[in-house]
Amino acid sequence: MVSHLAKLNLKTVERNTQKDPVLARRDKLLAAIDEQGKVLAAALEGKEYTVAVKRWNTNEAGERVRVDGEKRVRGWFFEQDNGYYVQCRYGSRLLNIYGKNNAVFVDRLADVAGVFEALKKAAETGELDKAILLATKARSS
Repeated sequence: MVSHLAKLNLKTVERNTQKDPVLARRDKLLAAIDEQGKVLAAALEGKEYTVAVKRWNTNEAGERVRVDGEKRVRGWFFEQDNGYYVQCRYGSRLLNIYGKNNAVFVDRLADVAGVFEALKKAAETGELDKAILLATKARSS
């Protein structure tokens, strides 16, 4: 009798499902910064950026059905003082950059892209790790 499994390279391994929490927080922030780039691009075109979501609603027959919808994504930037302020967020929390400042001021809406690029590089290199940790600690207390 021929064994089909004998031809395979068999090993014993335990799957590592744990991801470093610092890297997970960085990835979450980087994804949010990328999404804010899309929000900015839509704002420069005079449009509103939305994402598709699925929701549960009750139809006329009383049945719960899943429906497609759109959710507006709010920008991290706003116009004030003859310019634009950009605030970096982790979830719903504002990040305090260098422990005290929570916004960057630019003169034009087009300059916001440069701020997002700087925030992205800072997140990739770990400069915002302390601010993220402080924001998550404040949430849990």
